[in-house]
Amino acid sequence: MGLLEEQPRRLGGGQSRCPYCGLPQDRVATLEQDWVLLEPDMNPLAHTVPAEHRWIELSDGRVTVYGVCPPDQFQRCRIEHRLACPAQPLPDLWPWLTSLRGENARQVERRDDPEPPPPPEEWPDAG
Repeated sequence: MGLLEEQPRRLGGGQSRCPYCGLPQDRVATLEQDWVLLEPDMNPLAHTVPAEHRWIELSDGRVTVYGVCPPDQFQRCRIEHRLACPAQPLPDLWPWLTSLRGENARQVERRDDPEPPPPPEEWPDAG
């Protein structure tokens, strides 16, 4: 029998420089035996990050996408460097919102009246 380790063994990762912006990025192993490049020293609250972009650190140093909705309000996560990279375009995080913004932009272009209507003097009862 082998000796029991005091702490879980960590998989080697390291840091590399982003080829686009030159800033450091953490190379971290995933549960799927792959690697992901994460933003160093960035641990936002998980509920502020779209589900498919939340990387949760496991006890052995690997990470996995955490798609539970809604996550625990105190859960922290990591994000990919490409989301924070100033030299790469931001991906479409909410396709429905991008579509809505595009439709709203087309509605503005179609309007005959270039100025928005004044707000109503009294707001209707919405309660």
